[in-house]
Amino acid sequence: MRIFVAGATGAVGRELVPALVAAGHSVTGMTRTAAKAEAVKRLGAEPVVADGLDAPAVRSAVLSARPDVVIDEMTDLAAVTDLRHFDRAFATTNQLRTSGTDFLLVAAREAGAKRFIAQSFCGWTYASGGAPVKTEDDPLDSDPPHELRRTLEAIQHLEQAVTASTAPEGIVLCYGSFYGPDTGMLSSAMINQLRHRRLPLLGVRDRCRDQARQTRQYLQHRRR
Repeated sequence: MRIFVAGATGAVGRELVPALVAAGHSVTGMTRTAAKAEAVKRLGAEPVVADGLDAPAVRSAVLSARPDVVIDEMTDLAAVTDLRHFDRAFATTNQLRTSGTDFLLVAAREAGAKRFIAQSFCGWTYASGGAPVKTEDDPLDSDPPHELRRTLEAIQHLEQAVTASTAPEGIVLCYGSFYGPDTGMLSSAMINQLRHRRLPLLGVRDRCRDQARQTRQYLQHRRR
């Protein structure tokens, strides 16, 4: 299949792109800066440079690739460390989850893509109460803390826009928190906050490779 990965040089994209290439897919990887185009090539994909918040650039990139599947891995989380001002720290990611997702979805539809797969998040987004293990049937928090509201609204927008799409078929994969290099979680600022007990630490492991593997396995399952 021809697969277009937006956010190809992000924490998940760096693991997902070579996994898709190894599985025999033809991959186009979108990155925001020309400086990262060479990194996309090293991953085995054809690079395309476009800002996810630039609708004409996104449209041109997707139409040129003529993908069967578009995968939205766009975030801006590598430098997120100030979780006391959560919505401010996630401002660009929230834009990518709203306007960015809309631009990419419209482009995928115009290009005739069959499926659109988007990255979402599960964790603090769920309402308190009920069973300790949440499922897709559990409700999201209807009254989150003020500092989390814009971020939750962005997540809800992404999930509603993508799952409502039938052409292309929209699919949302909910990821957990990522720990590891270039995720922001092991930056010096984050470590300093952990040392001063300003952040909870529930367990540390790099999950990006696991999430990339799950996305690739999902695509293989859909092909059967």
